Amino acid sequence: MAITHASDEAAFRAQTEPLRRELELHCYRMLGSVQDAEDLVQETFLAAWRGLDGFEHRSSLRTWLYRIATNRCLNALRDASRRPDALPLPEDRPEPTRIGEPLWLQPLPDERYELREAVGLAFVSGLQHLPPIQRAVLVLRDVLGFRAAEVAAMVDTSAAAVNSGLQRARATLESRVVPAERAPAPRSAAEREVVTRFADAFEAGDVDTIVALLTEDAWLTMPPVPLEYQGPEAIGDFLRRVPARGELQRFRLIPTRANGQPAYGLYLRDGQCPIAHALGIVVLTLAGERVSAITAFHDTSVIARFGLPRTLPYE
Repeated sequence: MAITHASDEAAFRAQTEPLRRELELHCYRMLGSVQDAEDLVQETFLAAWRGLDGFEHRSSLRTWLYRIATNRCLNALRDASRRPDALPLPEDRPEPTRIGEPLWLQPLPDERYELREAVGLAFVSGLQHLPPIQRAVLVLRDVLGFRAAEVAAMVDTSAAAVNSGLQRARATLESRVVPAERAPAPRSAAEREVVTRFADAFEAGDVDTIVALLTEDAWLTMPPVPLEYQGPEAIGDFLRRVPARGELQRFRLIPTRANGQPAYGLYLRDGQCPIAHALGIVVLTLAGERVSAITAFHDTSVIARFGLPRTLPYE
């Protein structure tokens, strides 16, 4: 049933609500923030409702909503104030392998979305390094499959400019997202074996076993802190010295999933009472039977989105 005027709220909701999750995924890819994505989709629906009388049905309702959502994202990306300052770093940290620009990125809970599309951390992280228009063009064309003319109308440019921007965006993304050995199937026995070995070693403070599980080019990152460590030796040195001052056995890991990848809620045991406090989410990227990336999000605001508690009892 087509919506012909802005007086039929029930018809509007019936046609727009089924699109909410895919629009949230679109905004998440653009912004790297689950909360911002949810807020901007809500703004998109409000703007569409208010502007419904001007919708001329030259495109589908879905395409029209994507145009509104994309422009809301572009406006947010142009606001430099939305990017946080770098977090304070531990005084006794080892020297980082590389320091880059802080990256504002949050993990995406698997439970709330059908993750058949491009939401892997490497891809979403790579997108955050693209200029806003290139980011929009690549997502709209390569992920969502809109035609160049449709994308041009969405971002108010020409089809030629869309195609040019797409080529540049692809080249930049390919330079950042290096193909790795295929990960085991999600929730498979092979995946469980690798992540269980990692978690057991982490909670036992067994850094040697963790290092043995890493690929030669493995990365440890902690967005938005601008620290990145590459290689088993650098990562092992960090783990022995910094987290809980090298006492990894004070941590507890609770399994979950994020961005279509195995993940853990990270908890630190209190030295004064039998409680473990949530610190954030750790996401593992697998390559074959090894770990190619550890991404630690020290952001307690995301814990509830994963259905995890703020504190845990322990003996």
